[in-house]
Amino acid sequence: MEMNSGYKQTETGTIPDDWTVMPVAEAFEICNQLRFPISQKIRSTMIGPYPYYGPTSVQGYINEYRVEGEYVLIGEDGDHFLKWRDMSMTMLVRGKFNVNNHAHLIKGTENLTSWFYHFFSHRELDSYLTRQGAGRYKLTKKALARIPCALPPIHEQRTIATALSDVDVLLASLDELLAKKRDIKQATMQQLLTGKQRLPGFSGDWAIKRLGDLAHIKTGSRNNEDKREDGEYPFYVRSEFVERIDTYSYDCEAILVPGEGRIGSIFHYIQGRFDVHQRVYAITQFKPQISGRFIYYYLSKNFGAWAMQNTVKATVDSLRLPTFQTFEMRVPPTLGEQVAIVSVLSDMDVEITALEQKREKTRALKQGMMQELLTGRIRLV
Repeated sequence: MEMNSGYKQTETGTIPDDWTVMPVAEAFEICNQLRFPISQKIRSTMIGPYPYYGPTSVQGYINEYRVEGEYVLIGEDGDHFLKWRDMSMTMLVRGKFNVNNHAHLIKGTENLTSWFYHFFSHRELDSYLTRQGAGRYKLTKKALARIPCALPPIHEQRTIATALSDVDVLLASLDELLAKKRDIKQATMQQLLTGKQRLPGFSGDWAIKRLGDLAHIKTGSRNNEDKREDGEYPFYVRSEFVERIDTYSYDCEAILVPGEGRIGSIFHYIQGRFDVHQRVYAITQFKPQISGRFIYYYLSKNFGAWAMQNTVKATVDSLRLPTFQTFEMRVPPTLGEQVAIVSVLSDMDVEITALEQKREKTRALKQGMMQELLTGRIRLV
């Protein structure tokens, strides 16, 4: 393949001529001597101001710190790299803190610490993992030290790191806002779905009803092999992900709840044509004066605890039909009040979905920026 003018082929890929490639140990300092392993028992009982980091998150707070400044943590457990492809195995950490012995501790001297963070954030490192006997895979210090890293001139490192960090700040703010909106929704559901707070214009006692008296409940008849990647209709299986299928067995309003696996935590609502896996319960044919959407919100808030109390312990947790039929609900006396509650919660869902879509677009933008900036295909200088 013909090389573009101004670029060269290296072990890290094609990069600009004025970039260099160096092993991690020559370009950065590996500061594992600062790691501070303590037992889980001690960590769970200590309270203090200084975060104690594992390879991917804070694992507690303690009263003393061993590290101060800006560092990158990169996971040592190779199984994390192999299993969690969508999770970054690096963290950029600042301030006073501690690190356990399951994360390598990296600091820049001649090169920016933040450059290491961005360059290795989602980089494929499988070939550098070693197996520890018959046990787990590991990214050893020796292996980390020899991994090649592409290095722009320091001023370009700084420009690229700043651009990517700005996107990280936006993503963090979106995550924070999403968490706040979800908390508000949960609090609103707690108030409205229990009758503790009534919307204006409604009164009267709520009635206790069994789910089996309010709707028809039955499992589907399809299997996983029936799905089609480009199928015309939604196909509800035992996961949050909705598959596709070429046929439909239902054309109605419905709530779909898996009967095994992550029981009590996955709920789908649909109005239209669809099909259902044989281990997924379809709740349909809602009685007059009953809002299917109200039941959907009520189940998503309250059914989980009931499901875990009544699970059948087999190879996986599973639910039987009577668990659904005997589930008790408190229902507003009129369809109008049910619909009004649904309207409030639906508006919140619309807002949350819009934020989720914005976050995903921002993440995709960052991935595109990383592909272009971290290879030098686009230059900011």
